[in-house]
Amino acid sequence: MKEILNFIDGDYVIGSAWFDKRAPYNGQVIARVAEADKALVDTAVQAARNALHGPWGKLPLADRVDLLYAVANEIDRRFEDFVEAEMTDIGQPAHFIRHVDVPRGAANFKIFADVIKNVPNEFFEMTTPDGLGALNYALRRPVGVVAVICPWNLPFLLMTWKLGPAMACGNTVVVKPSEETPQAAALLGEVMNRVGVPKGVFNVVHGFGPQATGEFLTTHPDISAITFTGETRTGAAIMQAAAVGARPVSLEMGGKNAAIVFADCDLDAAIEGTLRSAFANCGQVCLGTERVYVERPIFDEFVSRLKRGAEAKKPGLPDDPESGMGPLISQEHRNKVLSYYKKAVEEGATVVTGGGIPEMPDALKGGSWVQPTIWTGLPDSATVMREEIFGPCCHISPFDSEEEVIRRANDNPYGLSSAIWTTNLQRAHRVSGAIEAGIVWVNSWFLRDLRTPFGGAKQSGIGREGGVHSLEFYTELKNVCIKL
Repeated sequence: MKEILNFIDGDYVIGSAWFDKRAPYNGQVIARVAEADKALVDTAVQAARNALHGPWGKLPLADRVDLLYAVANEIDRRFEDFVEAEMTDIGQPAHFIRHVDVPRGAANFKIFADVIKNVPNEFFEMTTPDGLGALNYALRRPVGVVAVICPWNLPFLLMTWKLGPAMACGNTVVVKPSEETPQAAALLGEVMNRVGVPKGVFNVVHGFGPQATGEFLTTHPDISAITFTGETRTGAAIMQAAAVGARPVSLEMGGKNAAIVFADCDLDAAIEGTLRSAFANCGQVCLGTERVYVERPIFDEFVSRLKRGAEAKKPGLPDDPESGMGPLISQEHRNKVLSYYKKAVEEGATVVTGGGIPEMPDALKGGSWVQPTIWTGLPDSATVMREEIFGPCCHISPFDSEEEVIRRANDNPYGLSSAIWTTNLQRAHRVSGAIEAGIVWVNSWFLRDLRTPFGGAKQSGIGREGGVHSLEFYTELKNVCIKL
């Protein structure tokens, strides 16, 4: 049986207990994972503090940048190992992991290495009463030991999205991956050692959340800042923990994202884009669209074509080249998604397609499979129109005017992302500016320049990361005033 260990101070260590890691595509145990107790979390945090004030803290910026490039290059060298780790952890098709997860994971180290070596500092001259003047300049310093709390849906990509800027800015980190997806984080320890990252800079502790590893980490008094991606209730609990000691947090939380499809759109592109945004990664994408609003003249055709596209998605193993959809992450999550499927029908939805569990071969019946599902007919007040489901599903509603659809899209407690499909340039600018969301795509979806600000509005998060915006969280600014 494969064992997945904690990585602390440059070494792999066992924990106080073990828990099973199951493959989501067949439900079988594929590894046992070492759980970190409170004492081991403290050991990891202290290792990070020692590194912060030791070799890592004394490393010149140019050498730190070189190490981050070396990390990215070593990830590329071990590309297939990371693909295998992600495939067996999340069960999604290999082509998705090869083109999104792992390449972006490596790129996150390079992009933030480039940012930190090119960012300017402020400098001001000022007059003084004696006429001699003074000089003011700003220095960026690492915030300290950063707790990185990772989700399970895109584990490697979203972990490195935080590690890249945190390490580029000179911080040390303690990573707590999801208990569902521990492999890539553990594997990254081998990369760090291989390229010579000093011991204690990168640490990994495995385990669960409340009253366990996650809580031990976020409440630790020597954690300087906490960055988290996950659902909103957990984010709120982390905010409460961070309030003790007034520690900064960066939170990307839930979403109930809207897609708006105008009648003047390129319909082929809108269909293809919505199939991706609703069903990619089996719907387990924080930026996915579970609410789709379609202008009435093209509503029936859009529903019909999206139905055909959803039904063409064949579920299968990650390494099956014909697979168009993997499973959900776990049986527990499948039960949650199926409860929403049931609730939609109870509240009067028309099931256009799906709504249940697909028929799978005997070898895969233990997996967390669900059908891609489309509904129509529900009001915006319905449960599945208000709450994040995080599964391969969407509701399609007709609309009649621009003003109406903006109001309906914004009538939601979340504000992470949105997608707008139109060929009218003025409308694209007008509507994207009116949508209450952290990122708005026009005639695309999941297209990202990593230098741009990323984050959510309303209950979808706090803070912005990406490019120089990440520096606001991962560094503290110090002003130096020198009297001449």
